Amino acid sequence: MEQKIAVLIPCYNEGLTIEKVVRDFRSVLPDADIYVYDNNSVDDTAEKARRAGAEVRREYRQGKGNVVRSMFRDIEADCYILTDGDDTYPP
Repeated sequence: MEQKIAVLIPCYNEGLTIEKVVRDFRSVLPDADIYVYDNNSVDDTAEKARRAGAEVRREYRQGKGNVVRSMFRDIEADCYILTDGDDTYPP
């Protein structure tokens, strides 16, 4: 039985890096579901994430803690990978 993997990316104004992050994870984990949670960005983070192939959701309560709680409440998976949208960590 194949495990369901979810890549969770909380974002706030990551328009400069989010496309690369989504594409990098897609290349390493082609069968994973990739979710970007936009936390009230005022740039084009959501649009670029969507264009790169992520499912974009919004968390209107400001703060990474609120985003992370929403992610784990909303997304069902066997394995979760939580990473930042600023391209700090390699996939």
